[in-house]
Amino acid sequence: MKSNIIICGVGGQGIITLLRIIAQASLEENLNVRTSELHGLSQRGGSVVVHIRIGSEVFSPLVMPNEADLIIALEIQESLNAVKYANKNTIFLINNHIIPIPDQNLSEGQIKKELNKISKNIYLIDANKIIAEKYKNPVLSGVFLLGAACSKKFISLSPSSFEKALAKIIKPQYIDLNKKAFKFGLKFNLI
Repeated sequence: MKSNIIICGVGGQGIITLLRIIAQASLEENLNVRTSELHGLSQRGGSVVVHIRIGSEVFSPLVMPNEADLIIALEIQESLNAVKYANKNTIFLINNHIIPIPDQNLSEGQIKKELNKISKNIYLIDANKIIAEKYKNPVLSGVFLLGAACSKKFISLSPSSFEKALAKIIKPQYIDLNKKAFKFGLKFNLI
């Protein structure tokens, strides 16, 4: 098994936490894992891209261009920043939430058109809205998307490994809520 994952978004969305959860879930299954994180100019609100490589033999933490198996974007416009890592088989799992940037916003249609030039495996989910309605906390949208990725085998790690990882990574007072969001993602129907 080898898996190359990119997670992108903006600072404050829990991207580093997701990286740590996936890495810990990999360790729970005795897999080698390497990670790397790249921050934009501003930690909160600036672009963040993390690389996760999982496998029996993984030496470099960086996903090479055109080699991502899965790209999780926590903000739809940020998915375009990860395009260089994609190929025709790459799966894009995207929170179609838009963080407004004056005079720079693209429409969902424009973004999807650009992504479709590379891959047809694009899943847009209004994760912020879904999670805000269910749990009143859109920060849980990343963990929800992890559950959805796990249920569809976009990430070849077991749900129990993710639950163990959540218990080790998330602060104790938030573990139950995060587990609920993850399980909700497991049950979510990606069309």
